Amino acid sequence: MRGYYLHIPFCEKKCSYCDFYSLETTQHIDTFVETLLREITMRADAPTSEPVTSVFFGGGTPSLLSIEALTRITEHVRASVPVAPDAEWTMECNPGTVTAESLQGYAHAGINRLSFGVQSFTESELAFLDRIHTADEASLAMQLARQAGFANVNMDLMFAVPGQTFASLQYNIERLLALEPDHISAYSLIYEHGTPLYAKLKKGLVTPTSEDTDAAMYALVIDTLTRAGYEQYEVSNFARPGRRCLHNRTYWFCAPYTSVGPSAHGLLGTTRYWNHRSLTQWTAKVHAAELPEANRETLDTQEQLTEFLFCTLRAEGIPVDIIRDRFGIDIRQALGQHLTHWIEADFIRDTGAHLRLTAEGYRVCDELTLHMLACVE
Repeated sequence: MRGYYLHIPFCEKKCSYCDFYSLETTQHIDTFVETLLREITMRADAPTSEPVTSVFFGGGTPSLLSIEALTRITEHVRASVPVAPDAEWTMECNPGTVTAESLQGYAHAGINRLSFGVQSFTESELAFLDRIHTADEASLAMQLARQAGFANVNMDLMFAVPGQTFASLQYNIERLLALEPDHISAYSLIYEHGTPLYAKLKKGLVTPTSEDTDAAMYALVIDTLTRAGYEQYEVSNFARPGRRCLHNRTYWFCAPYTSVGPSAHGLLGTTRYWNHRSLTQWTAKVHAAELPEANRETLDTQEQLTEFLFCTLRAEGIPVDIIRDRFGIDIRQALGQHLTHWIEADFIRDTGAHLRLTAEGYRVCDELTLHMLACVE
């Protein structure tokens, strides 16, 4: 696996909970696209490099790009790096920004997977989250996507929103399932430092959902989605058979990925880099023919092991043989009685090839991870 990520840092309106780098303007999109094409060229790999298996347009709101701009970018990626013929091309979309024409344009540009940031089908929750779409617009977006030929569509669902009840969460899930998405990303609301929502929290203007209620809502999500035929293959991700997100799996297996755009992070071999979190600084660097990196680091063996265990445990399971061959560790022996207890408690299942979280294990994933990392330090 090898990924390619493009960060599109523009929004019509920035959501109060979002800490990803973005600007509430479209004023600089044309200049941005020209600069992005330059960075793609600067980071182009040798022709013998492993082909890219997934390309992901994230943001921000990538669906604010014109079809012409999107097409220029996709064509430039194909011309600059080897891309597998069956590569997954994902584009994040705000349901309030797409039309039948734009969706047809995305498909023509080579996008074959969409990810709609729905979050909720309850209008009061959408208003609290500062989403610009309505519940009906989310449903219409899926209908138009299917009509445009998209057979692989994700929808995001958020729970533990202040004021949300189990009844409203169940309603959201039922509305979501009625649209038959191929993939669902479900996660609880997080109060990220530096966001407007966090500022409200510190001022006492928002009352967060209790940890017990959050956990119970997560359990409801897991139970309802798995009974509906979705397989949970990561803490927050559920997919129909054959529809696991290849790009996210690239991250979870610590496989290499190139990233371009302001604030984008990449991992090449044992080197991680991150670009300037500023459109101005990023643009200036690229136009000076310099890689627009704020910094980079080389991961030592312990850091690689820590990341690999953390990422694979929360996803499809720790591959026992890879841990042994790559790091020289017998993971079962290292975990000892902890592993025995976790298996007996139905937190982890030992498949022979993997140590994999169960549904119960996903609910206590963070706690298990901390214990596991302590065992291998």
